[in-house]
Amino acid sequence: QVHLVESGGGLVQAGGSLRLSCAASGRTFSSYNMGWFRQAPGKEREFVAALSWSSGSTFYADSVKGRFTISGDNAKNTVYLQLNSLKPEDTAVYYCAASPPYRAVHTAPSYWGQGTQVTVSS
Repeated sequence: QVHLVESGGGLVQAGGSLRLSCAASGRTFSSYNMGWFRQAPGKEREFVAALSWSSGSTFYADSVKGRFTISGDNAKNTVYLQLNSLKPEDTAVYYCAASPPYRAVHTAPSYWGQGTQVTVSS
């Protein structure tokens, strides 16, 4: 059973920064695709960023490109999302996701974390 646990959410002022962490357990994630999604109140869950462990390539939604950075520590089975220049519209519950290497995490995630709340005040 795959288990993903997010942490690092909180309340921050506009323009501030946060770093989210996602600790993975249950499998060897050295070849998995990892990603972050978010869901704002009254809206559908949307893709934010993805990382391929095997290639190191990253992929971002246009709305966060240049402000957010996804990275990972393979030895710790942990993926991070650095959130900079935060805006009130970034307020959402942020979810970590994972998929096997043959599935694109940004369109077909296989595993989900429980989410962590990020609130950006204006």
